[in-house]
Amino acid sequence: MQKNSNNIGNFDEVLNSLYGNPWTPQREEFRREAYAYCVGSIIHDARKSEGLTQQELAEKVGAKKSYISRIETGSVEPSAGLFLNILNVLGLTIARPL
Repeated sequence: MQKNSNNIGNFDEVLNSLYGNPWTPQREEFRREAYAYCVGSIIHDARKSEGLTQQELAEKVGAKKSYISRIETGSVEPSAGLFLNILNVLGLTIARPL
């Protein structure tokens, strides 16, 4: 029987071992995918909170429903203009950290 270890280390070490050191192509790909997933989750949750369907959001921002779906699943990152338009429609703002 193997004894469980509580030695986790730090998160950077975990990311380094799984995806390579910062600024390497593998690490940057992971960062882009993680960012797209987070953005998609935020948009999905805000859309649901506003009571909008993907089709309704798509119509309001001039996109296709399938594109909104791909944004929400993290498959694509929206352009800056579309992203800002989506935020506006969903009543979200970008705040600078203190």
